Parts: sequence; C-alpha cells; structure tokens
Amino acid sequence: AMQTLKLADYEALRDETSFLSAISPNVSSSGQLIAGNNNYPTSVNGVGTEYLDIRQLTVENGDMFTEADIQSSAKVCVIGKTIVDNLFPDGSDPVGKIIRFNKIPFRVVGVLKAKGYNSMGQDQDAVVLAPYTTVMKRLLAVTYLQGVFASALTEDMTDYATDEISTILRRNHKLKASDNDDFTIRTQQELSTMLNSTTDLMTTLLACIAGISLVVGGIGIMNIMYVSVTERTREIGLRMSIGAKGIDILAQFLIESILISVTGGLIGVVFGVGAALVVNGVAHFPIYIQPWSVVLSFAVCTVTGVFFGWYPAKKAAQLDPIEAIRYE
Repeated sequence: AMQTLKLADYEALRDETSFLSAISPNVSSSGQLIAGNNNYPTSVNGVGTEYLDIRQLTVENGDMFTEADIQSSAKVCVIGKTIVDNLFPDGSDPVGKIIRFNKIPFRVVGVLKAKGYNSMGQDQDAVVLAPYTTVMKRLLAVTYLQGVFASALTEDMTDYATDEISTILRRNHKLKASDNDDFTIRTQQELSTMLNSTTDLMTTLLACIAGISLVVGGIGIMNIMYVSVTERTREIGLRMSIGAKGIDILAQFLIESILISVTGGLIGVVFGVGAALVVNGVAHFPIYIQPWSVVLSFAVCTVTGVFFGWYPAKKAAQLDPIEAIRYE
C-alpha cells in the first residue's frame, strides 16, 4: 500500500477545498469479529463522521460515533445489518453490547439502515465502521491513511474537485513540476465510463445476435408464406375470378405475415420481460425495462413481417386467375 497519505493531507483537504461537500479518511483492517459464541470474518473500516454522507448511509438504531470519539480514539463502532444477523442471531439489540475484533473490544453505538447489494453484487450491509484514529492506532499501528473518500458538491464539479485535491496533495508532498503524483485519484466517472464501455460491448453483441435471429426468423416467415401461396393457388384464382384485385391478394398475404411476426414478437416480449424479472429476483441484478424497447421490438417485428412477406404476397398478386383455378 502507498504510505504517502498522512493525516495532515486529510486535514489540508478538509480545510482548504471548496468543491467538496464531505470528506473522510479511510483505513481498514480485516479479521474476525466475535460476540459470545458467534463469529464473522470481516474488516473494520476506520472513517470520519462524514463518511455516512459520502456513502449515503443512515443510522437506524443508536447513534454515529462523534468527533470526540475520533479525538480520543474511542473503541466504539457502528455495524451493518449483515453483521447484526451473524453476531446477534437471537434478535437482541446490539446497541451498547461489546464485540471483539482481533481480541480488541469495541462497543456498538449504532446500527446502519440496510442497503442490500450494490450493482457489483457486493453486500453493502457487511460493514463495521469505527473512528479512523482507533483503527490506525489500536488495530494497524500505522501513521498513514490508506485512502480518503470525498464527495463533490455536484456531479459537474467532479473534475474541479479532482484538480483541487491534486494541487493540494502535490503541494503538501513537496513534489516538483517534473515529479509524478505519489497518489492516485479515482472518480465514480472513471468507474462508470469503464462499466459503460463493457455494457456497450454487451449491447452490440446482443444486437448482433438479435439481428441474426431476425434474419433467420424472417427467412422462415418467407418460406412459410411462399408455401402458403403455392398451396392456396386455387383459392387465389377463385378470389380473383369473383373480382378480387391484385392489391387485395397482396394485402391478404402481407397481413398474414405481419400477424405471424407480431405474434412471435408478443411471445418474445413476454419471455424477455419474464426472464428479466427472474434474473432480478434471483441474482439481485438491477434491471430496468424501458417502455420504448418494447415498442421498438414490435416495430421491428412488423417491419420484418412486411419485408419478408412482400415477395410471396407479390407473387400471389401476379398470378393469372385462369391458370390459378386450373392449378392442382
């Protein structure tokens, strides 16, 4: 781990930045949590009081530890729902109880409101938060920070905030203009850009598969309609002989092919939405079905029906009625 981030850096950022709404140091230590006969492997995150705002967490039961606890490196902690369920399975109130982390006793002062899983499938409730000073001194015995969490005032100000943090840290670390940064700044935007490029690739891949399916399905429709025209040549001849025009025959076969493809589309939409809901329920994957995608799929079905039904229907409309009636 980089050991260049010191408490002085955090203090400078806290006091001097103008684009940050909240900032908190971060140090973490992993080990076993024990309460009575129950234990649970996890890590304790040493943070400041503003960490709750940054990660949008709320204390549901009890209180968050205070600045005074941070000053005195108090052995207090706030725990998430998963920790409560594993350490206090009998349903007793954990607030005020003592839990041990790597043999060091911590008093539980609060329980966080449940957040569930995040988009990466990580449990957001398996958290233990303690004052960063406590984790640094009593658990890790280090004088450096592993990181600093911060949130910008608004999303648009992220770049300004990043530049500002970079400037302050470079000045604090006495880096010359020619020196490289001895720290890294990661923003949510980078993460989302990376995720977006992955999802874009997936979308393109799925679009290719869908395109191939459409062409194969379309050829299927075309064949069925072509056979249908051949088998119903006499019917077409009869209709023409009692006054049906070419356009009527064309319309009849086109409507049939559109109905076939739209019915297929309907079945597809039902299965697609069903599968999405099942994945959502089983894998906790956040899935949102946009209404326009359903409308688009029907439009594509109709176009496929028209496109592949046109040739057989045109063939049917061009039949000679006399020949058609004679056709066996």
